[in-house]
Amino acid sequence: MSSTVERLTGVPLAGQGPAFLMMTGHAGTHWAQAAFYILLPFLARELDLSYSEVGQLVAVLNVSSFLANSFSGAVVDVLGRRVAVQTAALAANAVAMFAIGASGSFLGLAAWVAVMGTAVNVWHPAAISFLSQRYPAAKGYAMSVHVLGANLGDALSPLVAGALLGILSWRSTAMISAAPTMLIAVALAVTLLASERRAAAGRQQISLGTYVQSLRVVLKNRLVLALCATAGFRSVTLVGVFTFLPLYLSNVIHMEPLWMGLTLTLMQAGGIVSSPIAGAWSDRIGRRRVLMAGVTLTTVAIVGMILAGEGLFLIAGVSLLGFALFGVRAVMQSWMMETVPAGMGGTGTSLLFGTQSAMGTLAPLIGGVIADHWGLGAVFYMLAASILIANVIVVLIPRDAERRPA
Repeated sequence: MSSTVERLTGVPLAGQGPAFLMMTGHAGTHWAQAAFYILLPFLARELDLSYSEVGQLVAVLNVSSFLANSFSGAVVDVLGRRVAVQTAALAANAVAMFAIGASGSFLGLAAWVAVMGTAVNVWHPAAISFLSQRYPAAKGYAMSVHVLGANLGDALSPLVAGALLGILSWRSTAMISAAPTMLIAVALAVTLLASERRAAAGRQQISLGTYVQSLRVVLKNRLVLALCATAGFRSVTLVGVFTFLPLYLSNVIHMEPLWMGLTLTLMQAGGIVSSPIAGAWSDRIGRRRVLMAGVTLTTVAIVGMILAGEGLFLIAGVSLLGFALFGVRAVMQSWMMETVPAGMGGTGTSLLFGTQSAMGTLAPLIGGVIADHWGLGAVFYMLAASILIANVIVVLIPRDAERRPA
């Protein structure tokens, strides 16, 4: 069994523990955020929010994410305390989710949504750079395990939240949804924090001058810019789907909460299947080919979902969309880690996720206006156009731009 795992992944079974701990933590960050998205139709009704106001709430999530990415990568690279940063991010995420359930106004919701957006994106530079250093020859696989955590959190949370909404208020559901994330924060602190503290005592920190010099090199790299642009347009589609698909299922299709949760879970299930395959495959055949296949299939899937109508065809289209859309995350992240200089993994991650957050902010704002004027269905044509642009960018990346993993 051990030899089979090592042959397929390039990593001994005994050495995969830290990767799966990162996976669990990543699941915790996405658990609360996924619950927030499925709560949107219900809190919007209680607070009498328009689609534009719902879009503004999601925009706050993305703006705070962008601001967090502007500093978190530098903090991680300079201080090197990756596990401590991850633990704090998980705890803050749980507190924000609980407070959202207690909020009674739009401004109160927006404030705690901003805390959630900050916490979620402080996690990524620390975790991704940790994995890149821990698994230098199997970055794609390590990133895919990490991404698998996001898929699991995003898949299970809507299903649980949908079931809870059938018997509880959205406020109680929000508060209960905070518990798993806080428990994971405690588990991560107990298992890894002490070992990181011991390792930090003998490690020399990077100087600010060295960091600035390396940052200039990163910002001049055209492949870094292309990867950020690809991730950004993909994020427009991703955030748009997260924001408007629950509203579409609830307000247009009139799905019951449990079926809504199941449909969103099936979308994430597609990513659970595709992420490990795409990550490990890109370690073997190269990042560009796998990324191109993923964004092309995403373009096809979202067009198919538009044409699917209702019922099982819609659910199948959503599942295929998740398979394609989530499968490429680990590929982009591992490619970025190979492109930036050693010791700059946190900054590279911040650039990638910062671009995603900045461009993802456009989706709920523009989509909200489109939905108010032309209906929710029209939003998905905008999302299809965005992923098509990402497809074009990947095609234009030169074949010799990628460096095969060491």
